[in-house]
Amino acid sequence: MGMNGTEQTEAATDAEMMTAAEADETIAASDADVATVSQAEFDQVKGERDQLIDRMARLQAEFDNARKREAKERADFRDYAVGNAAESFLGVLDNFQLALKSQGSPEQFRAGIELIAKQFDDAVRNLGVVPVETTGQQFDPRSMEALGSVETTEFPDDAVVDEVRRGYRIKERLLRPALVRVAVNNSTHQA
Repeated sequence: MGMNGTEQTEAATDAEMMTAAEADETIAASDADVATVSQAEFDQVKGERDQLIDRMARLQAEFDNARKREAKERADFRDYAVGNAAESFLGVLDNFQLALKSQGSPEQFRAGIELIAKQFDDAVRNLGVVPVETTGQQFDPRSMEALGSVETTEFPDDAVVDEVRRGYRIKERLLRPALVRVAVNNSTHQA
């Protein structure tokens, strides 16, 4: 005989329950296998993790030590460079002190100061510091500052006619700009 609608629904529900119960048994059996395998794998992975953590800690310590060593070497280099620069000026300082103690004439004093100035200039040049060339040169705003202008017919417009304060550079780096006065040639403006 045939089943009515209610009986069909109950049969389908029983089949679904049976399938769900079977699925639970299969999952439980599978979980047991996974748990056994997972414990062995877990121990292995945990050991690898511990090794990696230890390696990472050692690398971090090496990096920190290298950073500290580099900072110390940089500071030592700076101190050494400053010491070398200062050493080149000690002779100049000695000669200034001798000049201050001298009892000679004003002409002798001036001659001594000129020698000290030359010695100082040589010490600065030995460090690679050179003056910015200005007088007779065309005004260059990258290495000079104009303090004013001078009306003249002897120099072309924008030529440096007077250096008020010398500028210096070391290689391509400008240490300080030269302070200059620049020519304004009226004869070229009247034409």
